[in-house]
Amino acid sequence: MRVFLIIITVAVATWGTWALNREVPVEGFNLAGKVEVAPRLLKAAQENNVSCSIIVKNEADVPVAIKRIINPQFPLEFSLDKSDLLIEGYQGNLKVEAQINSHGKLGILKSGDIFSEENKTYVSGQKNIVIVADKMMGKPTLAGANKRGNFFRTAAR
Repeated sequence: MRVFLIIITVAVATWGTWALNREVPVEGFNLAGKVEVAPRLLKAAQENNVSCSIIVKNEADVPVAIKRIINPQFPLEFSLDKSDLLIEGYQGNLKVEAQINSHGKLGILKSGDIFSEENKTYVSGQKNIVIVADKMMGKPTLAGANKRGNFFRTAAR
């Protein structure tokens, strides 16, 4: 009797492990991955009142889904599903981009905005997508910049 219970317990544990780890096809729209920021831009990307928007576009560069995270910490794990879609449904190749800014407007890149440029395409259901935000629009300005001008220009007067 004891051997029978051990065999049943092992069989149930094996079946449970298999059921939890098997790949189940996902119905509808679903993408998951993480956003990483280049080390030189990390401080600016994690300031207060910054938002990170993950934008999913179709092959014609038209946004089909958007997810926005306020005050992100990087690397940022993300998951998009049908609730993030801007349209009813989408089948086909997708592009995934990230925009990090403090003004909250999408599609308008201003000085200091951090973004990614991906040339890869994905399909719905893909996981482990890695987006690297490694570009900054314009020239970054220092918070404590000298407001009176250049010392040498001032001293020459």
